Amino acid sequence: MSPSCPCGSSNLLSECCARYHSGTPAPSAETLMRSRYSAYALGLIDYLLETTLPAQQHLLNREAISAWSLQSTWLGLEVENAEVLGGKPEHAFVTFTARWHDASGEHSHRERSAFVQSNGHWYFIDPTVLMKIGRNDPCPCNSGQKFKKCCAVFF
Repeated sequence: MSPSCPCGSSNLLSECCARYHSGTPAPSAETLMRSRYSAYALGLIDYLLETTLPAQQHLLNREAISAWSLQSTWLGLEVENAEVLGGKPEHAFVTFTARWHDASGEHSHRERSAFVQSNGHWYFIDPTVLMKIGRNDPCPCNSGQKFKKCCAVFF
């Protein structure tokens, strides 16, 4: 029997986030966010990198992500709100609180994360990864629009 999914859905991992970890695109920003939390809990670093906006992936610190994931005990996830903003490409916000324990104690982090859908896949827009983009440059989500008309509000 498969263990419970770390995302807090009360479903078995095999019937929940495991399908996204194995390549099925997440159908919504909330589902992607839940599957990313599960990936942190399970040490699936490749998934965390692959589900970040492609233009940001090469700027991520794989070692730091891996250390945080593997050196923490993940205690739970609470999704407060998921807002689909629509548009072309579609954007969304997901507000959540994640809890974990590490060598320095127990922690709780509340965040309102931004997501964008590109080519049938949802991606996390990492606000900690600074990119050098001008307002009139092409948007890094590959929408074909200028950055100022697309994802600029999320950076």
